[in-house]
Amino acid sequence: MTTAQITKLHEEVRALAAERGAVILAHNYQVPEVQDVADYVGDSLGLSRQAAATDAEAIVFCGVHFMAETAKILSPEKTVLLPDLGAGCSLSDSITVAQLRQWKAQHPGAVVVSYVNTSAAVKAESDYCCTSGNAREVVNAIPADREILFLPDLYLGLWVERETGRKLSLWLGECHVHAGIRPGDIDRWIENDPEAEFMVHPECGCASQAMAFGNARTRILSTEGMVNFAKESSAPRFRIATETGIIHRLQKDAPGKDFLPVNERATCRFMKMITLEKVRDSLRDWQYVVDVDPEVAAKARLAIDRMVAIG
Repeated sequence: MTTAQITKLHEEVRALAAERGAVILAHNYQVPEVQDVADYVGDSLGLSRQAAATDAEAIVFCGVHFMAETAKILSPEKTVLLPDLGAGCSLSDSITVAQLRQWKAQHPGAVVVSYVNTSAAVKAESDYCCTSGNAREVVNAIPADREILFLPDLYLGLWVERETGRKLSLWLGECHVHAGIRPGDIDRWIENDPEAEFMVHPECGCASQAMAFGNARTRILSTEGMVNFAKESSAPRFRIATETGIIHRLQKDAPGKDFLPVNERATCRFMKMITLEKVRDSLRDWQYVVDVDPEVAAKARLAIDRMVAIG
């Protein structure tokens, strides 16, 4: 789209949002023009919590389906819209509630810790939720003599094991984008870009390799951790190991610095399904409404609240 076309759509979207009493949320991995029209840009749980604190009557979640469900869990009185119902998540889809129940039956008494990148139904069968930013703290808060079932992301679980020294029972799920960022991507740029700082998401297939470097140039960070570190660091150049959409936000929040991907192919096709036109249509046509069964939502909310209580 041309700049003029984007500007016109931004005006349409903002007018519709004001008319409808809606707040627009955009995940860090959304396309730049969608990020730029949003009221808030951030990670999935942080956005849902921000929206819950507003007096908006509706939430337009520019992200993927489980994120819209999480927003509905935290704001049951608000209408939650997802601009494209096809925007799913390979990681969330890697475990069903039936599979989790079967796994729990095989490990009676185990504590279930579910990454926030899961369906509402899976959250409802969990004892705790966690984010990539607080997974270590959540696991550390569980008594050492309790078995922990950690799901669904294998690579995040491996990172938590290393950080906490706890042995976890891990579900073998992965984000297809992060799993595709391999150790060779880090190796190549560590050697060829000696001036860069490296920020690596713990979902990455290269995260264990990055931890092994153990040098001051490489940090394992959540998306919000990346934004905060980039703003505070005096370094002028960064290599990013996560979905490339975050680079737009990094450039806006830490201007004057260079942000480059370690793998230019690290793009989520589900995140990119949300377009400005679809955001406009969502507000205009009131589509697509995402609901969560109240009983499921109440149980899922408990797992989220337990996580929040840990701090």
